[in-house]
Amino acid sequence: MSADITKLEQIASQVRRDIVRMVHSCQSGHPGGSLGCTDYFVALYFHAMKHDPSFNFNAAGEDLFFLSNGHISPVFYSTLARAGYFPASELATFRQIDSRLQGHPTTHEHLPGIRIASGSLGQGLSVAIGAAQAKKLDKDPQTVFVLMGDGELQEGQIWEAAMYAAHNKMDNIIAAVDYNGAQIDGATKDVLSLGDLRAKWEAFGWDVLDIEKGNDMAAIIAGVDEAKSRSGKGKPVMILLHTGMGYGVDFMMGSHKWHGVAPNDEQLASALAQNPETLGDY
Repeated sequence: MSADITKLEQIASQVRRDIVRMVHSCQSGHPGGSLGCTDYFVALYFHAMKHDPSFNFNAAGEDLFFLSNGHISPVFYSTLARAGYFPASELATFRQIDSRLQGHPTTHEHLPGIRIASGSLGQGLSVAIGAAQAKKLDKDPQTVFVLMGDGELQEGQIWEAAMYAAHNKMDNIIAAVDYNGAQIDGATKDVLSLGDLRAKWEAFGWDVLDIEKGNDMAAIIAGVDEAKSRSGKGKPVMILLHTGMGYGVDFMMGSHKWHGVAPNDEQLASALAQNPETLGDY
């Protein structure tokens, strides 16, 4: 399936507007990682994945996506809304009392597109592997996608799941790591070095590819399409997605300080000026 890169970039611009407006409105949330992963989310939901916004929880015959680093919920909510899962106007309720759009995604309010509560780091890969096994048992040929943060890889459960997936030849799962080199307390290399991630995942039995330009839509589309072509060949697939924290907003880019800080009024105006409205603000 060919991709309209310009159209996808326009959607990404709108998603970035949504992110900064959501976090600003409640003065709470996580803009840095959300902005950095925007292009990847748009590539998945508007190009790579077969999915239905009417939302059948079991998703027979559909691809599945799980967000493990659930604190980047703003990008997830915006992408789901712009893909038709729920009205974009609901984004205005982010982190408000009685809102379905909690700071970390949850399922008890029956929000379309959300299949697990996430944000307790380290768990998403295990859940995704379980879903991938269920698809194999059901003889469902579709793919399960999961995204993790790089700081999240400091959790031991990730590596237990990595071993399990390779041992059981879970070749219908495509995992990705948001490899931005930053976490809440600073650079990952300073907090707890991840070492050679490619070598680690390969040693654990995964087929690994890098998307070096993780904020370039054309590069992401090419990388995701390549990952899909490697599926079904006996190994789970890992994408090392090299992104920039806060990408698309110049004063946030590359700084771990924007992991969980909301912009003020002046900063919001600057961020919006850098990202044109393309689908209509909520």
